[in-house]
Amino acid sequence: MSKEKLLTIAVIGLLLINVCTVGFFFFMKPPHQPGGPPPFGRMEPKNQIVESLHFDQQQIAEYEKLIAQHRQTIRELNDRIQATKSSLYQSLTSEKSAVKDSLINTLGSLQIQIETTHYNHFKDIKALCKPEQLDNFNDLTGQLAHFFNAKPGPQHRPH
Repeated sequence: MSKEKLLTIAVIGLLLINVCTVGFFFFMKPPHQPGGPPPFGRMEPKNQIVESLHFDQQQIAEYEKLIAQHRQTIRELNDRIQATKSSLYQSLTSEKSAVKDSLINTLGSLQIQIETTHYNHFKDIKALCKPEQLDNFNDLTGQLAHFFNAKPGPQHRPH
């Protein structure tokens, strides 16, 4: 067999393998359901909390108000963190240690505010609970840290 023929067969074989691989990933991708649960059986934190605490419609309405307030506060703090980080990395050109230290302290303070906001958000959720729901809330507290493990994004915002 000539080298050209062998090379042609190898290229065609590799091309077929690539097409099969791409086809496999394309057709095996789970369908995206807008508003549906996240993949791998994980529930959106909001839905998980509502279901775990067995909220009624009035509690859900109040909870959604809490979520809106919480998201706004976290968004503002994240914006301030981004602006502070930008200033911090721009300070690399000046070599001023005091500026760097001040910006890093500001970042630490903002992170404390975020954690405090998350904590207070869950205290507010607890306040929504009826006495018979408090045991469910206490059970839920063991899972709260997991709500914040994933990198925040559109699908992983704490609620």
